[in-house]
Amino acid sequence: MASLIVSSVLVVLFLTCGAVMATKENDQIIKKNNCESKMGLPCVLEAFTSIFNARSISNKCCDEVVVLGKVCHSALVKRTLENPLFKDLNPATIIAKSIQTWNNCLALIDSPSPSA
Repeated sequence: MASLIVSSVLVVLFLTCGAVMATKENDQIIKKNNCESKMGLPCVLEAFTSIFNARSISNKCCDEVVVLGKVCHSALVKRTLENPLFKDLNPATIIAKSIQTWNNCLALIDSPSPSA
């Protein structure tokens, strides 16, 4: 019985340390790459609405997402998921939507504009 309790405590500590390390890692990526200052607030809100509420994102904001870069985009989404306000969301679903938003924006920006 004692070994079960010790094992349970070790699992909880391991999971807690893993979450703290993930938070620190995302924060370091965000700080190192100056991620928080690369997008304007309106496009930040639009991008996150597109990911968290399955809404569309404008061409202008897609451009800002691509300029932000995939590393910053991913780190910001992951850090947002660490916020207790989002604890009821399925992280795999949100990350999949985040990747979809990134890919859609990248395709939009990379595609040639139609000639007038």
